[in-house]
Parts: sequence; structure tokens; C-alpha cells
Amino acid sequence: MRTAFIETLCELAAEDQRIWLLCGDLGFSVLERFAERFPQRYVNVGVAEQNMTGIAAGLARCGKIVFTYSIANFPTIRCLEQIRNDVCYHEASVKIVSVGGGYAYGSQGYTHHGVEDLAMLRVLPGMTVVAPGDPAETRLVTRAIAAQPGPGYLRLGKAGEPTVHESPPAFEMGRALTVRDGTDVTLISTGGMLKSVCTAADKLAEQGIQARVLSMHTLKPLDAAAVRAAAEQTGAILTVEEHRRTGGLGSAVAETLADAGIGIPFARWGAPDDLQHDVGGQDFMRSTCGNLVQTVGELLRRK
Repeated sequence: MRTAFIETLCELAAEDQRIWLLCGDLGFSVLERFAERFPQRYVNVGVAEQNMTGIAAGLARCGKIVFTYSIANFPTIRCLEQIRNDVCYHEASVKIVSVGGGYAYGSQGYTHHGVEDLAMLRVLPGMTVVAPGDPAETRLVTRAIAAQPGPGYLRLGKAGEPTVHESPPAFEMGRALTVRDGTDVTLISTGGMLKSVCTAADKLAEQGIQARVLSMHTLKPLDAAAVRAAAEQTGAILTVEEHRRTGGLGSAVAETLADAGIGIPFARWGAPDDLQHDVGGQDFMRSTCGNLVQTVGELLRRK
């Protein structure tokens, strides 16, 4: 995903002189292509992410479109006050990019587990929140968030995420993508879980369960119409995210169902709501969230 992002950002910067990129002393082997092509619009602020956010807000107030870039929690949770007061309060065109969302840096421990960011950024006024499901979506989302005025948050995987879409999908910000259709249950995925969700849907099909798969690349604004349609047409929904079960996609979908007065079997797959001391690779950390296929089975028994 990060390669798709930087390639697209370079294309955009060549088209628009207003685009800048700020980083917090990382991105080596990734960001050089931007720095070499656009040295006057690239700033490494050092390990000072809060300052990075303030600088970005100032540049945006001068008419620039500024992308900030760092690992997982560092451009988000560490900078929450600056994002709230400097960026959102002034409706500044600052696009915060977090690389390695979820458990991509699982072996680095809890400090690097990006599992609360969606909840915190989603609640901020005026903030658009996007988490593409694969490199194809990343390219489209990067272009869309750059073109959209005001604050934005782009959550990426680290590297090596497989391409799910064989061709560029018909993309629109705030509209979920139907990756596969089904009538028995709907699996709503956000971010880098999309491939795992598709694999789970294949295993469910072997059991005679037809699962609809939605890629909810935009968490805010959420595609409420797609959620309501899934509830009415399949009668059960499971949200899947590499994030706490509280506050992210699962909470956004639950709020949508509650607001619409729709009562169906519903469950959330994600990080448990307790302090995790586990350390390990991404696959291992994901396994601590539970088995997707088994979770769907438990959900359907309630149906």
C-alpha cells in the first residue's frame, strides 16, 4: 500500500504545485522518490510529529495541500491535540497518513500497535477517514483525499498487501465497494483485512454459506445506505477491522443500524477491548482477535 501511495502522490505533485509532503524522520527507501523530484516541497521535520502537524497546518493556511507521514500512532494519537486544534478547527487541508495501521508493526509491541486511531480520528469534526483495502484502492483513495478540501486521514498497511481488485474499481469516496455478493451474511471489511475477509468468504462458500463482502474504505462519511441494504437483504452483519472492536468500523456500523431502528444479528471482529501484552508478527497478532469463519458461524446461529 505505501508504494502505491507514494507513486500516486508523486503523480499528483507533478500535476499540482500546492502538494507538499512532511515526514517524521522515516520512510527511507519509500519517500526518496518524492524528495528527489520535489525537494522544495518535502520536509523531514525529525522525530517531532507534533511540530510536523503544526507546520502542516500553517502551510495549509497558506494555500498548500499538505500530507504528513509517519508510523501507526505517531502522526495520529501523539498529535491528537494539534490535529484537533490546528487542523480541524481551522478546516486546514492537511492529510494525515499513517503507515502500518493495525498490527503491521506487531513485533514492536503495544507502542506500535495502531488499534485505536480510527476511533480517535473518526470523532473529530470535519475529518474524512479512509482505510483502503488493497493497493488498487490506495491509488484511488489518495487521489480522492487530495482533491477533497479540509482535513483527511489515510490509514495504510505497511507493505506487501495483496491486490484484491483485478482492475480499478468504480470508486467514490463514501461509497462501499461490493467485492462479492451473497445472501446469507454480510462481511464488512476496512483497511488491510480485505484479502483475509475474501478468503473467509471462500471457506464459508464451501459450507454452503453465501457471504456478501463489502470493502468499506471510507469510515467517515460511512456508506449508511450500503449498511442498511446489507441488513435488509442478508439479515446478518459482521464487521472486520484490524482495530479495537470499540470506536472504529464496528461502532460506526452499529450506530447506523441503531439510528435506522434495524435489529439483526450483528458482531464485530477486531482487537479485544483490553490491554494486550502479546508481541509477534502481524498474522499472530491477528489470531488473537479470533477466527473469522468461526465468528460467522456463531453469528449465523443467532440468525
